[in-house]
Amino acid sequence: MLNIGIIGAGRIGKVHAESITYHVKDAKVAAIADPYINEATIAWANDLGIQQVYADYRNILNDDSIQAVLICSSTDTHADIAIEAIKANKHVFCEKPISQDLSKIKDVMEALSKSSVKFQVGFNRRFDHNFEAVRKAVAEGKIGDVHIVKVTSRDPEAPPIEYVKVSGGMFLDMTIHDFDMVRYLTSSDVVEVYASGTALVNPAIKDAGDIDTAIINMKLANGALAVIDNSRQADYGYDQRAEVFGSKGQIAVTNDTGSSAVLSTSSGIVGEKPLYFFLERYMASFSKEVSLFVQAVINDTEVPVNINDGLQPVLIAKAAKKSIEENRPVKLSEISI
Repeated sequence: MLNIGIIGAGRIGKVHAESITYHVKDAKVAAIADPYINEATIAWANDLGIQQVYADYRNILNDDSIQAVLICSSTDTHADIAIEAIKANKHVFCEKPISQDLSKIKDVMEALSKSSVKFQVGFNRRFDHNFEAVRKAVAEGKIGDVHIVKVTSRDPEAPPIEYVKVSGGMFLDMTIHDFDMVRYLTSSDVVEVYASGTALVNPAIKDAGDIDTAIINMKLANGALAVIDNSRQADYGYDQRAEVFGSKGQIAVTNDTGSSAVLSTSSGIVGEKPLYFFLERYMASFSKEVSLFVQAVINDTEVPVNINDGLQPVLIAKAAKKSIEENRPVKLSEISI
C-alpha cells in the first residue's frame, strides 16, 4: 500500500483525496496539508479517514511513512515544493503547470537528475476515454499520416477577475491543456506557433491584461498542422472536442452528455447539452492518472506524463503569448529555458 500525502486542500486537492479514497487501489491518503486549514476541512478529511491534517506541508515531507506526495497547492508554489519533496526522497505527482517560470522548471529537472524518484505531471485529459480512443487510432496508423489536428476547448463561464489577475494568463491557465493534447494525440512536438487573441467575453479580462478568446495555429515536427480554438464562455456548457485528419481518414470525438437521448418532434430535434464543467466531464480521468502514477511507483516503471511533458506546454504557451505581443509566428527554439 502506497502512503500518499496531499499538499493543498483546495478544489483539486479535495478531488484527488476523494478519488484516491474511493477509486484508486494500492494507495491511501495518509495526510493532507494546507496553510489555510480550518475546522470544516479537518472534518472533511476525517470523514475520508485522513487523520493527519496539517497547516505546514513539511510535516508530510518529514514523515518517513509517506512515500509519495501530490502537489495541489497554488501554482506559484509547485516548483519549490517539488524540489523539497524530491530532496526528501518522495515520489511526486505535480499538478500542472509545474511553474509559469521556465527557470524554476529547469531547477526541478536538475533536482530530478540527481534523484531516482518518480515525477508525474497532472495533465488529466490524456486519460479521458474519448481522447484515449483518438490517440490509440492515430498510434495504430488507422488514419495514416497525420495532416491536420483540431482541438476545441471552451469553458462554460469565465473565472472571477481576481483569479484572472494571478492565473498567468489564459494560455498558461486554460490552453495549456490543449497544447498538451496536441502533443498527446500526435506524439509530435510543436515547432512553431502563431496565435491571435482578444477579450470578447468580459472587457474586465482585457483590463487585467489577459484574453478570453483565442485561435492558435501550430506547425508540428512531423509536418502536420494544428489549430486550437478557445473561449472562456460557452453558454451551452463545457465544449471539449478534437479531430485528427490524416492520409487515410479522420477520427473525431464530441462532447460527453448526461445521456445520448435525442428527442425528435414536429418542433425540432433536441439532445442534451454537454456536461457542465471539468469535474463532471473528467472525473474518471483524475482517478486513472493517479492510479497509473501509483503503479509506476510500485512497479518501478515509467510515469505516463513526465517532466518533459510538463515543460513542453509551458514553452508553447510562452511562444503563443510572444506571438500575440509581436503579431508574428514564433518558433519554439526562440523560447529558452
